[in-house]
Amino acid sequence: MRKTILSEQALYYGDVEMPKGFEINPLNLTNNFFDSLYRKKSFLLSKDWEKLNVYIKDFVNLNYNLPLVNKDTWSNIFLPNERTESMMNVDPVDLKNSPDFTLLYGINTVDCEIKILYDDNRRKGRSWTIPLTQNKFVMFPSTNMYSIINRQKESLNFIQTITYEYL
Repeated sequence: MRKTILSEQALYYGDVEMPKGFEINPLNLTNNFFDSLYRKKSFLLSKDWEKLNVYIKDFVNLNYNLPLVNKDTWSNIFLPNERTESMMNVDPVDLKNSPDFTLLYGINTVDCEIKILYDDNRRKGRSWTIPLTQNKFVMFPSTNMYSIINRQKESLNFIQTITYEYL
């Protein structure tokens, strides 16, 4: 008897563990967000964004043999108790030019959850919920629908999104 795995949906998550002295400054990332809003330009890249991006790409390539290149990036602000509708970062009529993976990174994030929807063969409409807090990330296939549930009641939550293409 043999077994062959035809497909797999891998989720990657954890802390962004930067070396001492190279930590990501969340204030710089939030300032970049506000600066891009003020200038009415797309998200401005910075040294801290580059540290995050290189860490993620190196981490998944070294540990899981998953080489990635950037597709797009943006930040979002979430008001207290704000929830998003389910969303997906692919264009169903243009899958060729859509990203393969979506990364969510908690910049200044407290009491927030990411709900990822998936199908498990006949078991449709399954979900997996994971907390997203400051300096943590969740990366999943961009074909998965997801929503962001912001449970905190006192301040804004900032989340950085980066989409990647698998080489």
